[in-house]
Amino acid sequence: MALLLVPPLLLLLLSTTHILLLTTSLPLNSTSPELVVRELQSQLRHSRSRLLLQGPGCLTGNPIDDCWRCSGTDWSLDRRRLAGCSVGFGRNALGGRDGQTYVVTDSSDRDAVNPAPGTLRYGAIQDAPLWITFAADMTIKLSQELLVNSFKTIDGRGADVHIAGGACVTLQYVSNVIIHNVHIHHCVPTGNANVRSSPTHYGYRTVADGDGISIYSATDIWIDHCSLSHCTDGLIDAIMGSTRITISNSYFSHHNEVMLLGHNDNYLPDSGMQVTIAFNHFGEALVQRMPRCRRGYIHVVNNDYTQWEMYAIGGSANPTINSQGNRYIAPSDPNSKEVTKRVDTAEGQWAGWNWRTEGDLMVNGAFFVPSGEGLEAKYSKAESLAPKTAAMIDQLTMNAGVFGGSRSGGGGSSSSGGTFNYGGSPSGGDDGGGSGYGYYGGMVFGSGASSRTISHPIALSFVVALLWLTLWHLQPL
Repeated sequence: MALLLVPPLLLLLLSTTHILLLTTSLPLNSTSPELVVRELQSQLRHSRSRLLLQGPGCLTGNPIDDCWRCSGTDWSLDRRRLAGCSVGFGRNALGGRDGQTYVVTDSSDRDAVNPAPGTLRYGAIQDAPLWITFAADMTIKLSQELLVNSFKTIDGRGADVHIAGGACVTLQYVSNVIIHNVHIHHCVPTGNANVRSSPTHYGYRTVADGDGISIYSATDIWIDHCSLSHCTDGLIDAIMGSTRITISNSYFSHHNEVMLLGHNDNYLPDSGMQVTIAFNHFGEALVQRMPRCRRGYIHVVNNDYTQWEMYAIGGSANPTINSQGNRYIAPSDPNSKEVTKRVDTAEGQWAGWNWRTEGDLMVNGAFFVPSGEGLEAKYSKAESLAPKTAAMIDQLTMNAGVFGGSRSGGGGSSSSGGTFNYGGSPSGGDDGGGSGYGYYGGMVFGSGASSRTISHPIALSFVVALLWLTLWHLQPL
């Protein structure tokens, strides 16, 4: 009879590896929100101190902008510094920091399954981390949703970039994406077509809603300095368990349902959603949902709300909303002065919800209806960014939206004097070409994997090696 001998150390290693593989496949939420609070308070103190010591100029007291614009180096020579400048729950979004640079030279989008090199779609679907930039001003009319792969930065600095007149951006089952300094507007429903999501996979997509940016079961996402308007559905929607998100320094205008956070009232995984909304300007011709929240922890800090028609912040299914240091300017309609709205919920149900206002500036009769008592500990979980005084809102949000460009995509012209051409040709600047090729440039700064994750192929190889050793030890004596 054969005697099976498995060394105890090998059993331990196999168990450890099994646990390792399980934990790497599970989504992790933001660890210790209280630590995030202290970290960001330190950043804000530093930003304020620099502004007081050095005076205005480059510095604004906005910790994000001061980080990458006022570092003493030319940002165009150090683009990746941006990846270390996020704040709040999305602060760890790496984007394409550890990859090569991919330059978009072709504004066309003729084939969503076989995109041409040089197009935005070709770069966005690659498996490797990429820092995506643009060779010239251009307007890109997407034929189908742009399915952005993990570890990508779409960096529109240095060009006037519009994604407009067609499908727009979808972040589905991905992580570590940064979208910066891009106009996104006039997005329309598309679908019932095959769309490529990676170099090795494409699939059939049903009809998309026409969101500007759709975040679906995605983590570590940062949207910064974008201008969004005139979309068929939402400007930004984050649903289906998406978390660790920061939406900052952006300009929203000309839209009804601006921002949705949470899939539906019964979708329990959205309870873990954590979103920071900071330094944004909610501007002209907005109606509601800035944001509209379901479950989760939402921190709304130092934003400028200059217009709404129905309400600014709404919610259902007991979300925690922490509003700090915002300016709310109510409309003239006496029936629309309230900042908040509990959607389809009786007061007896929402009285215990944790909705808090602290340091907010109420203008023209605006008022915020708080709820929940004695729940400071729960509020702290939503507090990802310490507030500044609302009196500083003008300075903090002065550059909200795309730098150097018109804030709204509805004006019909770009800041560089070109005209929008929804057919996909460049708008102003040098010709982006219809047949150009993108190129990879610069150095590879790392392996492309986050230092906070473990490569599954390596782990699997480790398991294979251990199994081989097990079989060797199981030989009959």
